Amino acid sequence: MRNHNEFGAVYELLQNSGCQNSFEDIPESLREKSDEERVALEKKLKRKIDLRLIPMLVLIYIMNYLDRGNIAAAKIAGLPEDLNLKGSEYQWAVSVLFFGYILMQVPSNLYLNRIGKPGIYLPACMLAWGLVSTCMAASHNFRDLLICRLFLGFAEAAYFPGCLFYLSCWYTRAELTFRTAIFFSGSIISGAVSGLVSSGICAKMEGLKGLRAWRWLFILEGITTMFVAFLSFFILPDLPHTTTFLSTEERELALWRLEKDTCEQTVSEDKHQSFLTGALLAAKDIKVYVLMLLIHCIAVASSVVTYFPSIVKTLNYNRVTTFLLTVPPFALAVITTYFNAWHAGKSILNPLY
Repeated sequence: MRNHNEFGAVYELLQNSGCQNSFEDIPESLREKSDEERVALEKKLKRKIDLRLIPMLVLIYIMNYLDRGNIAAAKIAGLPEDLNLKGSEYQWAVSVLFFGYILMQVPSNLYLNRIGKPGIYLPACMLAWGLVSTCMAASHNFRDLLICRLFLGFAEAAYFPGCLFYLSCWYTRAELTFRTAIFFSGSIISGAVSGLVSSGICAKMEGLKGLRAWRWLFILEGITTMFVAFLSFFILPDLPHTTTFLSTEERELALWRLEKDTCEQTVSEDKHQSFLTGALLAAKDIKVYVLMLLIHCIAVASSVVTYFPSIVKTLNYNRVTTFLLTVPPFALAVITTYFNAWHAGKSILNPLY
């Protein structure tokens, strides 16, 4: 077995980071490896985690935004007229989703933190919102639409905060910047996808089987969501210390990386820590409130997305062209998001981002 000096840069990294980890805390499988071998193993591990998690998480987020935002396309396709919506009823149908969304986000994440099964919990919530989204096709009046949108908010609330918690259980802080940006891009990609899907459905499925195009929009996107949810049950792992898709050596490295990054045991492994402790710590952190203000401003500014097809329609194009014209801004936004994330990761001024 190697002594501290022979272990080289790995041991020095622990000492320089200010962590209290001793040489004995390093997994035995890593003590026997050279620095080059450890670096190669860590690269392989990150690549393996990336391929398993990121594509599915982005796909789920695309569906998350498609299912909440398809009401904008449905408006252009005739939903208000068919349901005889009057006055501000359409606006209420849009807004009521966020009542459930706001109420459920914090309790959902506390529950997820407690059960420690994101690979089951997040797909289950996705299955629920896919079912609710499909049921919106059966709406016959304002009340039906309002109830469906409220329950859609309850079901969708789990995903965004749950996924951020999920990513933090697999990646170090330095690795989260770009991967979080890729995850966020799912909401932007959904805007482009929504325009393409809506244009195709309106062009080909209006009146098919006696159903209006907007009903087909809810049915097809809801069924697709449930299908993706079913697949994600088999693809998304839970947490590093319980997953089976990593070898024993890779699991030890995955856990040790996080412990080294935070200079403490990960929450998932600390059996004595209350699941409310994290919430109390967050409530005392001023940065949380600054970030809340920033995300509030972003949400207010991006609310125009809900009415984007209606705004484009004022240019007097037909429905298909209207939907297609909503695609380019989102495509550009995806490119900008990736560039900003890449540059922020390279910059020491990344708090400015």
